[in-house]
Amino acid sequence: MGGLSSEKAISLATGEAVLAALIDRGYDAHPVYVDRDVDLVLRQIGVDVAFIALHGRFGEDGCVQGLLETMGIPYTGSSVLASALAMNKVKAKEIFRLHNLPTPPYYVLDHADEADFIAGHGDFGFPVVVKPVGEGSSVGVAIARDPDAFEAACDRAQVFDDALLIERFVSGVEVSVAVVAGRALGAVEIVPAAGFYDYGAKYASAKTAYHIPPRLSPERYRGVMTQAERAYRALGCSGACRVDLMVSSTGNEYLLEVNTVPGLTPTSLLPKIASAAGIEFDDLVVDILHSARLSTTRERGQQTRRTHMFTGQPPRAESAAEPH
Repeated sequence: MGGLSSEKAISLATGEAVLAALIDRGYDAHPVYVDRDVDLVLRQIGVDVAFIALHGRFGEDGCVQGLLETMGIPYTGSSVLASALAMNKVKAKEIFRLHNLPTPPYYVLDHADEADFIAGHGDFGFPVVVKPVGEGSSVGVAIARDPDAFEAACDRAQVFDDALLIERFVSGVEVSVAVVAGRALGAVEIVPAAGFYDYGAKYASAKTAYHIPPRLSPERYRGVMTQAERAYRALGCSGACRVDLMVSSTGNEYLLEVNTVPGLTPTSLLPKIASAAGIEFDDLVVDILHSARLSTTRERGQQTRRTHMFTGQPPRAESAAEPH
């Protein structure tokens, strides 16, 4: 937990909630506060399985997953490749398009284009959403409705990433779907008090409203659930993920992104959806723990991927919850 990204505070909150749930269920769980010497810490304490509670860079983008693979430590969540693809918003959208999944039109600005953002924008039009390519939790994200706001948004976003995703703004209903082990558990409609669901609305505002299930027609609800599962499979995800979508005023679904390490505090979106589906927070955490694995190709020249599942049991067997 913790880590080196701009989402360290959220990671700590997730880690503390997960730790409390595992201890309550009788597991021999200990916090590992991630810094650049995390490999030394892991070797010193001895780890059977790693529950990844890291958000953002180095924790959600395949970096720590790669470290754990080389150390032979099973871990929760998606593989190195799936984590990297999902974290990079541009690569994720390229995968969506390859699989004929709907996503808003976009283009990419990089550091070389900063001399004249407007010239690069051309006739793409407004409003647009400006996003750092490799950040999560809506860090650095802004909606620009005119050229002046666009330049200001690009300047701010490049503090977080040299590459920026410029995406057509879709007006409609914002929906987040929880997908666990490839199956959509349910969805939540997100209604910020003002503006959009930015970092402040997620973590600092008590005025954001949530509707479970979303206020959609049965057809649209099935649509967002199906698109979320398809996005999960297209990126090769595993474990628990959260898929964010927009349902436009014309009733079309648009995939925004896939979060491979979603927040896991009792008030986070994934636990909210799981609770509505009848899954208690502690049960959700244990289910995710039991999905921990290593995914590597061991034998040269063979394309078959070997998957090593975590099969460890808690010290108090009578309190263990079996995965659903």
